[in-house]
Amino acid sequence: MLADWAEQTERGSSVLISAMLWLVLGLGARASRWLVLPATLWFIATSGRARAASRDYLGRVFGRPARLRDVVRHFHCFGSAILDRVFLLTGRTGGFRITTEGLDVVADIVARHRGCVLLGAHLGSFEVLRSVTSQAPAPVWALMFRGNAGVLTQALERLNPSLRQSVIEIGEITGMLRVSECIARGEIVGILADRTPAVDEVGYRADNRRIAVPFLGSKALFPAGPFVLAALLGAPVVLFHGVRTGAQRYTVHFEPFADRVVLRRGARSEDLRAVIGRYAAALEHACRAHPFNWFNFFAFWEDGDNAELAPEGADPDGEDTDGATPDRAARDGAAPHSGNGALAGADAGLARCHGAAARANRSGGGAVSHGRG
Repeated sequence: MLADWAEQTERGSSVLISAMLWLVLGLGARASRWLVLPATLWFIATSGRARAASRDYLGRVFGRPARLRDVVRHFHCFGSAILDRVFLLTGRTGGFRITTEGLDVVADIVARHRGCVLLGAHLGSFEVLRSVTSQAPAPVWALMFRGNAGVLTQALERLNPSLRQSVIEIGEITGMLRVSECIARGEIVGILADRTPAVDEVGYRADNRRIAVPFLGSKALFPAGPFVLAALLGAPVVLFHGVRTGAQRYTVHFEPFADRVVLRRGARSEDLRAVIGRYAAALEHACRAHPFNWFNFFAFWEDGDNAELAPEGADPDGEDTDGATPDRAARDGAAPHSGNGALAGADAGLARCHGAAARANRSGGGAVSHGRG
């Protein structure tokens, strides 16, 4: 189920990839763009599963069969975003034009001494968000699963080792405690919320909870973990994406999603479905506005009509039979990010830290409390 391109770009010789990065940095951003098209054509010719996934997605977003030139443009946008990462990571942003929309939404939350959760997707570039952190009203942290970091990811990270300081890794013993402390200090934590690890990826668990909701014409499975995490933290939630709009042109967009996510006792599954459905609807709107920026090159709708994965010990309605709903967050999903490690949902450390808060949440009314924070 992994995208062929993602698989291949994460493999290979460390020396070869380092040499390619040296060449790209030596040529500069403008000249290096000429390398993207031949690379795009090569991957289209050799990556059958990714090509089929692109056709399926583009056909849904356009409402007509995707043409070959659509697929080429989709792959080319992805390749260009990877190339741009090299220059964004090394701080060579002189030729870039990055605009922001809705940053006041986050500023308003932080001004009230509240932290917030940024929910994103594999839409555009996460690196471009890092590049605007200097404008952010508070420190920004990326919650990432890095267990599947490949050769390319490691090489890119070596371009700017200091970025690791702003990453909170899923799986660290103190990771979820750090997330809680960041929110308590009024800081910002970013998570990608549109996929779980595939069967053949590091981090996959058979009991990762997923919820099927409508997305681009059919049901698709989305991870429950990021939304359980947001409920446990009790912080305002803001949607974000950083889309590529042209050569070295990006727009980073923020919009309010919920003042807080509430999962009620006795209606947890219903509330999860409602909040994930709202997220999927917002993602669909963004995909239609920026169709070539969504980078999930695998059969995203393959299992959408099948039974949802529910953790063992859960009743048919998705409720914990033992009442230990916070602990379920440990198994509710992790979302890997091709070429950038992965942002993910909650784990047991966070669940233990927030048990009492989650019990209070579940006694509230309504899946989502709307507002600007």
